[in-house]
Amino acid sequence: MKVKTSILIIEDDVSISNFIEAVLTSNDYGVIKAHTGKEAITMVTSFVPELILLDLGLPDMDGLKVLARIREWSSIPIIVVSARTNEKEKVEALDQGADDYITKPFGTSELLARVRTALRHKQGDMQEFNEENRIDIASFRINFKKHQVTIEGSEIHLTPIEYRIVALLAKNRGKVVTLEYLSKEIWGPYTLENNALRVNMANIRRKIEKNPADPQYILTEVGVGYRMRDEQ
Repeated sequence: MKVKTSILIIEDDVSISNFIEAVLTSNDYGVIKAHTGKEAITMVTSFVPELILLDLGLPDMDGLKVLARIREWSSIPIIVVSARTNEKEKVEALDQGADDYITKPFGTSELLARVRTALRHKQGDMQEFNEENRIDIASFRINFKKHQVTIEGSEIHLTPIEYRIVALLAKNRGKVVTLEYLSKEIWGPYTLENNALRVNMANIRRKIEKNPADPQYILTEVGVGYRMRDEQ
């Protein structure tokens, strides 16, 4: 099963939030929603979306502060979706790390085009692999373009966070990736889920290993981290 690209909508206006959600889900994106800045920051660290649509006029804190908090640790693409038309505010948002800026009201086609562009730029940053954008290790294959993992040709269903862990280890295959680095890259510095990585790794091994107690693909470096084998 293909892992859907997850998008976090940060918008306090329920009607606008529902409209954006309908557009995205009808185009096969996975959607998470937050209605306040505080809730949004928590969701970014918990769900690690692949794209964020951020309204600036939130009820508890300015969207620019949310943007700044996220940019302290994450390069997740962020598209500002705001009714503010002042050029100075647009420039400020872009200077603080927004990848794009859409002014309300906007059309469905424009929204989808901006989303595709932001995701394409992100994917371009990841394309340091072979021409097929995939890695094969024995019977294990990860296809970065399709967000798919297969074992002996059978697709493995991973949650978005599980997929990101596997992709990060695959990108660094043959190298030891520390627990601290993995946790920061996946959840950021604000997470309080100290055991989240180990729980996710246990779930990943149950899905991809014939014998999770004797893993063949993702090896444990005791007290340090994990290493994905590099042998073909």
